[in-house]
Amino acid sequence: MPTLAAVDIGSNSVRLKIARLQGGRLKEVHEDREVTRLGEGVFSGGLLSPESMSKTVDVLRRFHRATQEWGTDTVRVVATAALRDARNSRAFLEWVRSTTGWTVEIISGLEEARLIHLGIVSSSRINANPVLLVDLGGGSCELTLSRKGQIVETVSLPLGAVRLTNEFLSHDPPRKGELERMRGFVAREMGRIQDRIRSARVRAVIATSGTAAALAAVSSHLSRKRKQKSSVKAVTREMMHRVVKQITRMPLEQRRKVPGIGPRRAEIINAGAVVYGELLDRCHLSGFRYSPLGLRDGILAQMAAEYDRSTRSGRAIESERSESIKRAVEHYRVELPHAVRVRQAALLLFSALKSVHQLPAEYREWLSAAAMLYEVGDYVNRNGRHRHAYYIISNSEILGYTPQQRRIIAAIARYLGKSRPTPGDAPMDPLTNVDKEHVVKASVLLRLARAVNLGRSDSVVRFSLSSRSGSVAMKLIPRGKAGVDLELWAIEKERDYFREVFGRALSAAAA
Repeated sequence: MPTLAAVDIGSNSVRLKIARLQGGRLKEVHEDREVTRLGEGVFSGGLLSPESMSKTVDVLRRFHRATQEWGTDTVRVVATAALRDARNSRAFLEWVRSTTGWTVEIISGLEEARLIHLGIVSSSRINANPVLLVDLGGGSCELTLSRKGQIVETVSLPLGAVRLTNEFLSHDPPRKGELERMRGFVAREMGRIQDRIRSARVRAVIATSGTAAALAAVSSHLSRKRKQKSSVKAVTREMMHRVVKQITRMPLEQRRKVPGIGPRRAEIINAGAVVYGELLDRCHLSGFRYSPLGLRDGILAQMAAEYDRSTRSGRAIESERSESIKRAVEHYRVELPHAVRVRQAALLLFSALKSVHQLPAEYREWLSAAAMLYEVGDYVNRNGRHRHAYYIISNSEILGYTPQQRRIIAAIARYLGKSRPTPGDAPMDPLTNVDKEHVVKASVLLRLARAVNLGRSDSVVRFSLSSRSGSVAMKLIPRGKAGVDLELWAIEKERDYFREVFGRALSAAAA
């Protein structure tokens, strides 16, 4: 029964959620949140201010104490738009690490959207299809089209409430010209995806984060004043127009008194309201429903899946990974039948040589992914293709994998040429010492899997392995009268490296 903690360092707020994994389900035991406006200085001057960093670190200290009190087994800390954009983010990361021991992971906008989607689909049932998920934070707005629990498309736009307020709204209440300029910027950014959202014929819109919660509460409050039936969670397009019109005319002190907005949210709610109004109008959407689920729920779902693949989130991640690898193979024009054969060979080697390599179980999946993707570098240039493959795999948005997992997969795929992995190599440097050792072993297995299929003619029907105390023997079974000389030659070239890594002699022969 592991206890997991997720920390979300946002541009406006910092959030903590702690949950226990019981019977394949996450049960929340503690939650905390505080507005620190970490992104305020970033969106105006490109730098995190000392004051916002200090306040955020103080909150993280409190979160750290809470994780210790609850006896958490794993803590994952992620940061979003403010840390993505800040020129001095490294100073903040070091400050957090020296204070709490935590390593903060700066995630991309698309990874942020993926995790939010995972948090929602793994924690609630969505009957409508397709669905648009909207998360408008302090620095960015993530829009995700989802169909039957699968991401169809996602985009991250620079439309955060703190960012837009700092950039466009200098007066209180905002002047008409300021609002028009901001609407023009929002319209330009929405233009990147609005046609696709319209053509998708979205059946439901689910909005997360504090801005959506505040707008839903304001909508409910206004509806009660007009003696209309309402739901705290539902906001129609017509009601959104009314909300925007009213709150953008209110001074700050009056906005602070509106139920649901709160003293700090009042400072940025105008920008958030305009974004939601423009989104509903330009994408021809009837309204949205607020969900309290968000990024931290997706982080917890990802961690739960690593513990137990039978969970709902585990199944969702497995599907995400499979579909994402398939799309990458198609996009980078990898020869699919060959990639599948190499993967099958790699998995057979992993299973048959388990007592030799002694890799953790999760490396079976990392090896499988590397086998499917190791040729993506050819898309850039065959010269240096292994370096290109590393860069593409580690930096592409291959859904379902954390950035660190992508780096492991990329490192396994990197060393299939003449070069050998060493601790000082750039691809190995971000890995832990344990993972560095594991990657070396996994890369040898992939080299052998590729050698068995080097001819690309499917001449090897199957192969078998036998392992004794000091040696490993491979027997290749050819297809009909096809020769396997090329494959035997390729395996022969790996003998010395195999002995160096595993301390075993390697031999191969045709059956």
